[in-house]
Amino acid sequence: MAAPAEPCVGQEVWNWTEPEPTAAHLLNVCFLKTAGVWVPPMYLWVLGPIYLLYLHRHGRGYLRMSLLFKAKMVLGLALIILCTSSVSVALWRIQRGMPQAPEFLIHPTVWLTTMSFAMFLIHTERKKGVRASGVLFGYWLLCFPLPATSAAQLALQGGFQSDPFYHLSTHLCLSMVAAQFVLSCLVDHPPFFPEDPQQSNPCPEADASFPSRVMFWWISGLVWRGYRRPLGPEDLWSLSRENSSEELVSQFEREWKRNCSAAQRYTKARAAKRKGSCGVETPEMEPLLKQEGSQRGPLLRAIWQMSRSTFLLATFSIIICDVFRFSVPKLLSLFLEFMGNPTTPAWKGYLLAVLMFLSASLQSLAEQHFMYRVKVLQMRLRTAITGLVYRKVLVLSSASRKVSAVGDIVNLVSVDVQRLMESVIYLNGSWITIIWMIICFVYLWQLLGPSALTAIAVFMSLLPLNFFITKKRKQHQEEHMGQKDSRARLTSCIVRNMKTVKSHGWEGAFLERILRIRGQELGALRTSNLLFSVSLVSFQVSTFLVALVLFAVHTLMAEENTLDAEKAFVTLTVLTILNKAQVFLPFSINALVQARVSFDRLAAFLCLEEVDPGAVESSPSRCPAGETCISIQDGTFAWSRGSTPCLHRINLTVPQGRLLAVVGAVGAGKSSLLSALLGELSKVEGSVRIKGSVAYVPQEAWVQNTSVVENVCFKQKLDPLWLERVLEACALWPDVSSFPAGVHTKIGEQGMNLSGGQKQRLSLARAVYRKAAVYLLDDPLAALDAHVGQHVFNQVIGPSGLLHGTTRILVTHTLHVLPQADWIVVLEDGTIAEMGPYQELLHRKGALVGLLDAARYPEDSGDGETELTTEAKDPRGSAGCGKPVGGPKRSMKLVPGKDSTTSETQTGVALDDPEWAGRPTGEDSVRDGRVKATMYLTYLRAVGAPLCLYILFLFLCQQVASFSCSYWLSLWADDPTVDGRQTQAALRGWVFGLLGCLQALGLFASMAVVLLGGIRASSLLFQRLLWDVVLSPIGFFERTPFGNLLNHFSKETDIVDVDIPDKVRSLLIYVFGLLEVILAVMVVTPLAAVVILPLLVLYAGFQSLYVASLCQLRRLESARHSRVCSHAAETFQGNAVVRAFQAQGPFVAQNDTNVDESQRVSFPRLVAERWLAANIELLGNVLVLAASMCAVLRKAHLSAGLVGFSVSTALQTTQTLQWAVRSWTDLESSIMSVERMKDYDQTPKEAPWKLPTCAARSPWPHGGQIEFRNFGLRYQPELPLAVRGVSFKIHAGEKVGIVGRTGAGKSSLAGGLLRLLEAAEGGIWIDGVPIAHVGLHTLRSRITIIPQDSALFPGSLRMNLDMLNEHTDEAIWEALETVQLRAVVASLPGQLQYECAEQGHSLSVGQKQLLCLARALLRKTRILILDEATAAVDPGTELQMQAALNSWFARCTVLLIAHRLCSVMDCARVLVMDKGQMAESGSPAQLLAQKGLFYRLAQESGLV
Repeated sequence: MAAPAEPCVGQEVWNWTEPEPTAAHLLNVCFLKTAGVWVPPMYLWVLGPIYLLYLHRHGRGYLRMSLLFKAKMVLGLALIILCTSSVSVALWRIQRGMPQAPEFLIHPTVWLTTMSFAMFLIHTERKKGVRASGVLFGYWLLCFPLPATSAAQLALQGGFQSDPFYHLSTHLCLSMVAAQFVLSCLVDHPPFFPEDPQQSNPCPEADASFPSRVMFWWISGLVWRGYRRPLGPEDLWSLSRENSSEELVSQFEREWKRNCSAAQRYTKARAAKRKGSCGVETPEMEPLLKQEGSQRGPLLRAIWQMSRSTFLLATFSIIICDVFRFSVPKLLSLFLEFMGNPTTPAWKGYLLAVLMFLSASLQSLAEQHFMYRVKVLQMRLRTAITGLVYRKVLVLSSASRKVSAVGDIVNLVSVDVQRLMESVIYLNGSWITIIWMIICFVYLWQLLGPSALTAIAVFMSLLPLNFFITKKRKQHQEEHMGQKDSRARLTSCIVRNMKTVKSHGWEGAFLERILRIRGQELGALRTSNLLFSVSLVSFQVSTFLVALVLFAVHTLMAEENTLDAEKAFVTLTVLTILNKAQVFLPFSINALVQARVSFDRLAAFLCLEEVDPGAVESSPSRCPAGETCISIQDGTFAWSRGSTPCLHRINLTVPQGRLLAVVGAVGAGKSSLLSALLGELSKVEGSVRIKGSVAYVPQEAWVQNTSVVENVCFKQKLDPLWLERVLEACALWPDVSSFPAGVHTKIGEQGMNLSGGQKQRLSLARAVYRKAAVYLLDDPLAALDAHVGQHVFNQVIGPSGLLHGTTRILVTHTLHVLPQADWIVVLEDGTIAEMGPYQELLHRKGALVGLLDAARYPEDSGDGETELTTEAKDPRGSAGCGKPVGGPKRSMKLVPGKDSTTSETQTGVALDDPEWAGRPTGEDSVRDGRVKATMYLTYLRAVGAPLCLYILFLFLCQQVASFSCSYWLSLWADDPTVDGRQTQAALRGWVFGLLGCLQALGLFASMAVVLLGGIRASSLLFQRLLWDVVLSPIGFFERTPFGNLLNHFSKETDIVDVDIPDKVRSLLIYVFGLLEVILAVMVVTPLAAVVILPLLVLYAGFQSLYVASLCQLRRLESARHSRVCSHAAETFQGNAVVRAFQAQGPFVAQNDTNVDESQRVSFPRLVAERWLAANIELLGNVLVLAASMCAVLRKAHLSAGLVGFSVSTALQTTQTLQWAVRSWTDLESSIMSVERMKDYDQTPKEAPWKLPTCAARSPWPHGGQIEFRNFGLRYQPELPLAVRGVSFKIHAGEKVGIVGRTGAGKSSLAGGLLRLLEAAEGGIWIDGVPIAHVGLHTLRSRITIIPQDSALFPGSLRMNLDMLNEHTDEAIWEALETVQLRAVVASLPGQLQYECAEQGHSLSVGQKQLLCLARALLRKTRILILDEATAAVDPGTELQMQAALNSWFARCTVLLIAHRLCSVMDCARVLVMDKGQMAESGSPAQLLAQKGLFYRLAQESGLV
């Protein structure tokens, strides 16, 4: 490279003393030589080797020799030739004896070697597939200033004739470096042989140039599409391989297993060392050794090994960011020094303005790239950990399931993983903020001397206040959360049991309870928000307080201490950084503490016990008929390692093709036997062998939230003919045919659109479709009616069913099917009591005969499904053999669903209306476009127009105070010094302090009023939502998913309570702060308005583009993430089924797909956030440049204080601009909750609860006569009549039974009588009064219904018995005495005030049903409806209920709805329903004699 004409003399790099010859002569020649010659080579030789190592390890393919590459190589070769010629000329001149300085030879030689190295990098990049190089972009950028400034100086000096070679080489170098720089801004063609496979919609980052990557411009296309139209899945990019689940989870799982193995080896080594030192190893030492092997270590090491490179690169970015962060106050100090010195040349001011702009811009870019890398790392870790958790779910043992619940899995995937991801940002904050504080105190010491120590004192004095506020706020937050949980539990229970609530007319009582709890909840939230406002004000005003004390102490310590612009405004800038550190450090510590808790939870879950893959010796090949297919030899099994065995000495051999029935009493171990065959139990001793594939039907049906066909096929290829046969055999074809979309109908969360029987038959169909060799059937007939159960047995399980020829093990309580079994096994207390053919066991008169005798109750003698006893306490039939019963309380927070049922009669309307099962699930759809302005108006109306205006006024006042405070400080800094001191310092200080106090009061008042207004709005919106839901008819609750309703009362309400007021507060603070900045800049430098107006236009454009796209991306992300949680929860509930079907692979693939689809939305969202921040902060930095440049232009007319006021205020816009947009975006996302809370305001509502003029006058009904006149009803206006043409009359005091097949319309009659369903035609009269002319609560309070589901609500036992508080304690005790529960209640803690758990889990099924009966006795109505009230209780409880009913309701009109015909044999009259019409009516004897439908039902039930 050519050197200047004269060597550099003297020691100074920057010639401060040299007079400026011309305005364009900016820098000294020595500075140019030193910086311009040596900085580019040093840059490339430091980063180049590291870059080469990176390229060697991360190749991306091979680039063809494109035109761009050839142009780079040609220009590079020309530069090498130019540098070589410079070296040659220097050597030639030396050889000719011309005196030459050493740098004339050294400088071109250095550039020659560096240019050669650059060409080598260009060639290597092509071989490794690098299309745009950041390293070379920076190199050519650094190379450009030297030849450019040299050419400018040569042009000014002239003298081309004196040294034409030097002039020519300088201009050639300038043009070629400029051309190389332009080429480095372009991107090359894609690799010819890419290592990653071609994607359908690849991320545009790979095609982006380096400037585009730096500024995140490559996402602009997606942002623009999101602005023009709603984004859809087709707009989202495909995930790159390094971000996919396939790559990340496999890598993380590999590291996790390797570290676990290392930890186990270390633990064993320590154990061996202790054994050697102690000489003996006791069993008691094993738990201690396991505890010493930390669960946290392997997971932490696995995460570090997977993410260290990205994390270290992000850390390097934040260090670079902080270097520029702290250079800004120093440059501001120099700039204010320049403004205060009238003799300093102007070029220094322009230079400092540009340097401030560059420092602030580079700080912003480095910070945004730190955030980008951290966010990408978060995304990758979320993918990896979620995948590992899911894979763990698939291998959890039964003991592990005991300590985990569905809600725990959902919380792990959503809450704990999210907290762990958020902590990644705060990891660096825990140490870097301390460095911030140290540097800030060093700055303050340089500016103010020992006065800086007072800053520490003020900050320390604020800590006790914030500690006290935090402690008190935590107490109120805990109270708020407790009240919110109480409200959520009560709301959940009410929504689950809305049919019971409406049937009894209890809506008003529950509304009062909910609103009372809601009031207490909002009271705690109000206090917490006020404390939060005080805390925020203390943080916001701490900068002012510290500045006030610093300035006061500084001016009072010595008379010669004055406050100039440099000290004042640089101190404020430094204090702003110090305040950020003070705020960020507690947040970092708190986030890390929370992350540690979540980390420990994740580690503990991943270390839970897994199923033993070798517990069962299985062979995929099907064995021939007659050979042994299943064998257990001397098998002893337990539910967990170390627990009491639940099966003892089991010896069982099952030949191929046999039907084996397993029977026994409650707790005998029937389900445990099937679990042992599946490998779900811990094998203590013995062996288990199975030949052939296995299909399993659990006792509690497990279905997926997919279509019917996907549930049945269960990841297998669709065979339409076989599917039709399976559905027909499982009695599902009539149901499926009635669904809107047939077999493609979605069945909802946990089969919410299906009855219990339909779910069980669907579970059976899944197993039958499998075409397995071995079928393990755990009581699949229990949830079916007698005729349906008989059909299923004959067509599927029995000797002539679809499964004939396969090996079937059937656990059953349906004893009448035992004669058709090939072999029967009777279990008692976990052992085989006897086994053999049915007839042989009858002749032995052993355990089987005892079971048959115990089941023959008079009430049950005619039932085809002979129940041994209820198994409500232990649905798997092994409570007495060490199996976990129930486990922990299940709390599924994010994926709630309806309770699983055990009988078709429990679903009420779902059975009487088969069409209902096929209706849409009602899932929340993703809404398109921006939030409508009416939603904002709705929220503002809820706040109140006067309060809104008052809020704006308060924010305006506090911002005026803030502006006045800073302006007054500028006047203080400009005060002249007389005899070395400022005469008005005391007055300035008092007024400055007064203005600051006014600002603090205004800030507190404005924030407090915003938060209080938010509470007022949330209270009103919640009441409207509650009324909209409660006033909806029962059909609304049957069509709307339970989870959606709870989501409105929990998540959406919480957002309206907390998030929206907080976002409004943030938005107003930032918007008014931005107005203050613009006002300050324009007051001081009006010329800046020329720049400010275009910046505002660009700002509005960025804001519009960003908000439109991000809101849609957030909606899509929320919907996709819900699928991940739902699928994980589903898999946890059915992992035994998945393992039995050997379907782990497809389920893992489905989970990976769900996670990848979620991340496909997360990635554009996080890039869009960085795009906004980088570009908006660039606009803010342009405002700083404009303010400082205008100040330099008007230097003669401005004081240093005013300039410090303007520029220091402008420096704050960098953050203010982007956070204003983010607050607006967050507010728009949150305001959607207001939109959701209005979802139900247009739904149809019930009739009035009470009418002003009621046709029924008290006492009504006096007799209880009921008359149906041509009665008909439908479930939806568009559906046909479910009940039609029903006309009959029930006399007062008559007991009438109502029977019929499933879906005949029995429960619909009861619903019509209570007006749960309004009549579509005809009507019902009670004692001559049409019920349509009676208020709903008046009607329902005069009728008592005892449903099959015994519903208890959270609260006292007395409240559950007397919901409306109408009876005395003596009356309640009398009712309890009648149902024989007085002694039980008297023994409870608190007796009548005993707090019932949710759903009454602390009481048995029989006790709950008797309590419901006692509740009915207290009502003393003339009409009683029994909706299969005794179907779910044991025979002893049924006898108690029958006795109480006969004594208390002897003179009442009784409607007995029954599926079991034996229950209606003592009725005076029986109505037989068929297909929604009354088919027969008469006494039981008459109907049997007619040999019609009733007779056929009796035959199916075994009565005749």
